[in-house]
Amino acid sequence: MEPRTAIFRMLVGEVMAPSPPSLPSSAPMAEVARIMAESGASGVVLTDPDGRPQGIITEHDIARRVLFQAAAETPASQIMTRPLRVIAQTEYLYQAIAIMRRTGLRHMPVVDPAGRLSGMLDLDVTLGMASRTLMDQIDSLTQDSDVAGLAQIKQAQATLADQLLQDNLPAPEIQALLSNINLDIYRRVVDGAIDAMAAEGLGPPPVGFSVIVMGSGGRGESFLFPDQDNGFILEDYPDDRHTEIDAWFIDLGERMTRDLDAIGLPLCKGFVMATNPLWRKTLSQWKAQISLWSRKRGTTMLRLCDIFFDFRSAWGRADLADDLRRHVVETARGNHMFLREMFEDDQDHGPAIGWFGRFITMKESDAAGYKGYLNLKHSGTLPLVEAMRLLCLREGFAINPTLERLQALEERGVLAKDEADYLRGAYRHISHLLLRQQITDFQVGRPVTNYVHPRSLTRREADMLKDSFEAIRRLRDRMRGEFTGDVLQ
Repeated sequence: MEPRTAIFRMLVGEVMAPSPPSLPSSAPMAEVARIMAESGASGVVLTDPDGRPQGIITEHDIARRVLFQAAAETPASQIMTRPLRVIAQTEYLYQAIAIMRRTGLRHMPVVDPAGRLSGMLDLDVTLGMASRTLMDQIDSLTQDSDVAGLAQIKQAQATLADQLLQDNLPAPEIQALLSNINLDIYRRVVDGAIDAMAAEGLGPPPVGFSVIVMGSGGRGESFLFPDQDNGFILEDYPDDRHTEIDAWFIDLGERMTRDLDAIGLPLCKGFVMATNPLWRKTLSQWKAQISLWSRKRGTTMLRLCDIFFDFRSAWGRADLADDLRRHVVETARGNHMFLREMFEDDQDHGPAIGWFGRFITMKESDAAGYKGYLNLKHSGTLPLVEAMRLLCLREGFAINPTLERLQALEERGVLAKDEADYLRGAYRHISHLLLRQQITDFQVGRPVTNYVHPRSLTRREADMLKDSFEAIRRLRDRMRGEFTGDVLQ
């Protein structure tokens, strides 16, 4: 029996119907009518020369706008309904349901990663997969795009995460869903800010750009309330336009970060946000910055790399982010001194396990009020995340999610099968404990943190956690020899 929340992890591509009839938008209406009659379809999608949907003509359009009004040779482009709302096959199904319900669409074309028509989504079919309770949950996650509506979405994430955890969905899959909900919040905030700036006479974006998120959001591994780690990659522009263009993006950054904070994605205490010029650059400037970081190394530079290297595009020109990703990989791969120093800088983030398999818990000086707790981010997931990132940079893999990195390293033979299995289990177990604790903290009104007390674990969970820490420690001990030449005695 499928868990009651299964719909929240289904992708559009899993449930879409086959591609409907399609024709070039230049096709005559006579051809459109013929295709509809022969196929029995209720509509035809019109595409550009590359197969990307441009519009649609339905039976209703034929009856209302064509019969007795348009000649048979009339191009379909003059009759079709546009702009056409489409959805990517990689989007979550619940988002598609919400869009179709809000806009009154009964059908929505589905596109592949290249934007080509790949299928059709039927609202009646998708609604048949969702109970009334699930529809209420979908509504709670797809509120209006103003700050108040998006804040409700942010709060609803904790309830959804709890239900998914109760349905035994692995924590990393829940994290991926939470990350995608946050990306949707980013998209809607940026859209709203751009519309507001246009309405105020500030004009549209002066150049193409990508909003990027970094850290856990960039890896698709967010927990409940991650803070903001974001930046802008701008299309290159002439130097003499810098004052004008940068002023526009400063304004956008201030609006975006302010609204995200009000919604429930707190401002970054380290100021890793697009309002900081360090994180707002053209593509060429970013490439020069990465090259500089790799040459002039120091503690500050290395930690900036740690923050930056897990990024993904949240809005806009994804090709800019893809281009920069390739540059990062090319710069780091084979730069042994840079990779060594990154490893040495990460050594403070070891797993919280000491002699005789005892947990290393926090002191009062580490965080007031949390003496005796474990920080399952800094001494749990982070050491493994950093190790996977470093190994993938060495191998030249442009992959972000930790478990996908682990899989790629296993397939290349960098990790043995048993080692990869232990590490995979370690990541899932630590993430599960951390997410469960955050949900509990939220439900009882405590601050949501990364702290878990060993006494809150069952004996089996504690034993598994110790095994997880040991697996991570063994990996990092091996990496020490590979990256620095130091061998533990």
